[in-house]
Amino acid sequence: MRRKIPGTELLVAFETAARHQSFTQAAEELSLTQSAVCRQISALEDYLGVQLFNRIKKRVTLSEAGQIYARQVRENLRRIEHDTMSLMAHRGAGGVLELAVIPTFATCWLIPRLRHFHAVHPGITLDLTTRAEPFMFTDTPFDAAIHYGDPVWPGALSEFLFGEDMVPVCSPALLKGRTQIEPAELEQLPLLHQSARPDAWHDWFEVAGLSNVNAMGGSRYELFAMLVEAAKAELGVTLVPRFFVLKELASGELVTPCPQVLHSQRSYYLVYPENKVGSASLQVFRQWLRDQAAEYREAVLEAIPA
Repeated sequence: MRRKIPGTELLVAFETAARHQSFTQAAEELSLTQSAVCRQISALEDYLGVQLFNRIKKRVTLSEAGQIYARQVRENLRRIEHDTMSLMAHRGAGGVLELAVIPTFATCWLIPRLRHFHAVHPGITLDLTTRAEPFMFTDTPFDAAIHYGDPVWPGALSEFLFGEDMVPVCSPALLKGRTQIEPAELEQLPLLHQSARPDAWHDWFEVAGLSNVNAMGGSRYELFAMLVEAAKAELGVTLVPRFFVLKELASGELVTPCPQVLHSQRSYYLVYPENKVGSASLQVFRQWLRDQAAEYREAVLEAIPA
């Protein structure tokens, strides 16, 4: 049965005109005449039986139906282009995996390990895009995601990677020659907060056995990366995931003023849609990631005393 799909040239002309909200600019981008673009848009509207643009004097604007269709067409053309470039690049071998990743996890844990992945699996390309919140895989081109939270993602399978330990860190200059201080003494230092975790310091002080500490004061930063830089600049003490500052702790640029650790109830997971179970490239990456996470848990998290 013949598929009910408009010609690609009509869809490309429509997507370009929709993006510019102009037939003239679309014609310039596509190296066509304005009349040619107008004919293609009209032909697509006739094919669909739907008006995609409102034409007011010499201006054009997307109709409500046109706005919806433009988003759908743009995403589908992007996928076709991506698949085509992947096939051309790999000449039919290997493949490209689209991963949605948490910025902190990607920057500090995943990317430093990717050299090893590319060395043992040169035929697989990983494309990383930052996404911090869960989404529906059916609405995106992603093959998998790195998720921080609970092991629940609608329509997807979850693979545990590792938990998260929050540790206090600061510049050694704040300790004035001491290597560690008592938890109660932290109250006398500026406390730096991550905006999305306003209760983290309160929870840490409870772990340390101090329940009456006013831990709400101090500056707030949106990103853990900002907190680390603030700690390096001697602006105060912050709580961050331990994996985020392993390099700084090893170099002595930052220190842990107290040994107490706040163990988060949430963890990091690899999640992927059920219909991707048969993807050979995904399964290769999945096994590699599981091995890397197991090595990390054993060699880093479990080796460092809480």
